[in-house]
Amino acid sequence: MTPLLEVADLQVELVTDRGVVRAVDGVGLHVGAGETVTLIGESGSGKSTTAMAVLGLLPTGTAVVTGVVRYAIDPDATPVDVLTTPKALAAVRGRGVSLIPQDPMTALSPVHTVGSQLGHAIRLRSPGLSRTQIRDRGIELLDQVHVPRPEKQWQAYPHQLSGGMLQRVLIAITLAGEPRLLVADEPTSALDVTVQAGILDLLLELQERTGIGMLLITHDLGVARLVSDRIHVMRSGVFVESGEVEQVVGNPRSDYTRKLIAAVPSLEGASA
Repeated sequence: MTPLLEVADLQVELVTDRGVVRAVDGVGLHVGAGETVTLIGESGSGKSTTAMAVLGLLPTGTAVVTGVVRYAIDPDATPVDVLTTPKALAAVRGRGVSLIPQDPMTALSPVHTVGSQLGHAIRLRSPGLSRTQIRDRGIELLDQVHVPRPEKQWQAYPHQLSGGMLQRVLIAITLAGEPRLLVADEPTSALDVTVQAGILDLLLELQERTGIGMLLITHDLGVARLVSDRIHVMRSGVFVESGEVEQVVGNPRSDYTRKLIAAVPSLEGASA
C-alpha cells in the first residue's frame, strides 16, 4: 500500500548570522494509514525542523530544503512531491495533512473564542455551511475529543480553559480539516503527566476510529514506546537508529539510543 507520506534524502540548510548550518542531513521515512512513526531525540537534534520541512512551514529565504517529500493523501490521485511542486502543498496542508502544535497556550488566539477559531477551521473545509451548521459541527468535534459541556466551551476564551482542554481544542481544530495524516509536534510536552496520558489515549482512540496516520515528534521515550509503530532516533540532523519500536527500545544498536534509554528516570531502588 502506498504510504500517506514518503520522505527521502531530506536535507535542510539554515542561513544564520554565522553562516549556513545543515540542520537535517539526508533523512528518510514513511508513514502509512493507521501508523504512528516517531522522531525522538534531544533538543536541537532536528526533529521539529524535519517536521516543519515536511509541512513547508520553514521560513522562506532562511531555509533551503532539498530531497523528496511525497504525499499520497488522495487514494485516487498520483502521489505528488511537494518540493518539486510547491503549489500542491497548499492543497494538501490543512486538509490531507494537519499539524498539532506544541504549546496550546500560544497556538490559539487569546482574543477570540474557541467557537470562533474552531468555526474558522470548519469554514475553510466546508465554505458552504451556515453559521448554525458550523456551530453544530464544531460542538460535535469538541464532543469527539471529550471536551466536557461543548456547548458552553464554544463560547469560552482560551484563558478560561486548562492546558489539557486547550490541547483537545487544538486537536478538534486539526480534525476540522478531515486530514488523513497528523503531524504532532511534542503534543504533550507542555502538560502534566496525568493530562499527557489523557491526550495520548485520545490520539490513539482517534487513530483506531479513523485510521489516520501520525508523525509524532517527542523527546519522551515513554511516550514513543506507548504509541509508536516505528521509531527514528535523531541526533545532529541524522537518524542514528531506526526500526520497530520494540526492537529500538528493547535491543538498541546505537550507543546514543542506549544513553537515551538510560536517561529515563526510574523509581527502582528509590527509598520509601
